[in-house]
Amino acid sequence: MGGKDVIRDLEHIVGKENVLTSEMQRRLYGYDASLFRAQPDCIVLPSSTDDVAQVSALAHRNKIPLIARGAGTNLSGGSVPMEGGILLQFSRMNRISEIDIENHRVVVEPGVITLDLKNELARYGYVYQPDPASEKVTTLGGNFAENSGGPHCLKYGVTTNHILGAEIVLADGTVITVGGKASDLPGYDLTGLLVGSEGTLGIATSLTLRIMPKPEAVKTLLAVFNTLEDGGNTVSAIIADGIVPATLEMIDHLTITAVEEAFHVGFPLDAAAVLLIELDGVSDGMDRLAERIIDICRRNNVYKVTAARNDAERAKLWAGRKGAFGAVGKLRPNYLVCDGTVPRTALPEVLAKVMEIGKKYDLPIANVFHAGDGNLHPLLLFDERNADDVKRVHTAGNEILKLCADYGGTISGEHGIGTEKRDALSFVLSPADITAMTAVKEVFDPAGILNPGKIFNA
Repeated sequence: MGGKDVIRDLEHIVGKENVLTSEMQRRLYGYDASLFRAQPDCIVLPSSTDDVAQVSALAHRNKIPLIARGAGTNLSGGSVPMEGGILLQFSRMNRISEIDIENHRVVVEPGVITLDLKNELARYGYVYQPDPASEKVTTLGGNFAENSGGPHCLKYGVTTNHILGAEIVLADGTVITVGGKASDLPGYDLTGLLVGSEGTLGIATSLTLRIMPKPEAVKTLLAVFNTLEDGGNTVSAIIADGIVPATLEMIDHLTITAVEEAFHVGFPLDAAAVLLIELDGVSDGMDRLAERIIDICRRNNVYKVTAARNDAERAKLWAGRKGAFGAVGKLRPNYLVCDGTVPRTALPEVLAKVMEIGKKYDLPIANVFHAGDGNLHPLLLFDERNADDVKRVHTAGNEILKLCADYGGTISGEHGIGTEKRDALSFVLSPADITAMTAVKEVFDPAGILNPGKIFNA
């Protein structure tokens, strides 16, 4: 990496206490929530855009890989330093710079935790809509990099629909501003290009976000089904009826078992699937809309439908859904989270084929998914201490992604491509498509130092 001279220069930029180099520290920052492991040469904790710009310029001069990291919750290996280098850890850039209620805007640093922002906005009666299941720990900079979604993406869209602008440090240390508080700014939509680029084009040091008033009313329903197919058909029928709930979330029997053991939220243990349906908006007419949904559920063989009677019951249901990934840790030591999207109408058929893939490779699969927009999250359960398990889980995961692509879907709804899905990119993009994208990468980062080893195969 350049040895002691580079470390000394980094210490001069951010202070000696903000450069971590011990074996233990490098090991602690060598993994995320994926199955990949690789250690950085050092970890730098910047406190300002200027710090990031100076570190980037230093890395550029010395052709050192530079990786931005938030909370390390990435599920596709996006924040693992696959080629070593300098890892920028943004936990100290965690300030909410501005809350502009009158214009429905906030400005934040990338290290702000998503739920911390939401809790602060709640004091004003406002909400930032994107809600990844990991919002208790995930950072807004990571959401920006991965274009994160969440249960409410059905109605409100994913991160890119709520990012209005950003301050970006380019590979050579140049600082630019893209977008801003105003809508429809002239020029190329560089904000749209950078959201979801997984830290390969630039590093965000400030974000301008859209916020909304909290809805007047919320109603949460739990529908219980005897088959996954009935649950999937219900989802399609609700949307086909012209209803767009805030959320349509489904979990299967295996996940229900794990969630109940961990959280005791009241999901029925004899159910094949439960569908969490949430409406939000104005109070007037919401009960009538809920009755329409209940009628649709009944026409699709629902076993039981209940409504949360208060905020405590609603919170309990959501604790089960958002804690599902953690809960399945009780079933096996490890799991691989697949993240593919298919047309809603294909859900029942694709789910059946996903389970066939699990049987083919002798891997239990727990299903958790944003059913409303066809975003599947099959959790392939295994034990990483068994080399054959690891081989089979990667093969099965790739097969599930190919299945999604074959049904007119795609290989990522919100978890990114990272390291894990580089080989699967060809399932949905032609060689010409990939060449055009790598050309963009070369314009922004000609030396290839920004998060190398991600998205594209070299």
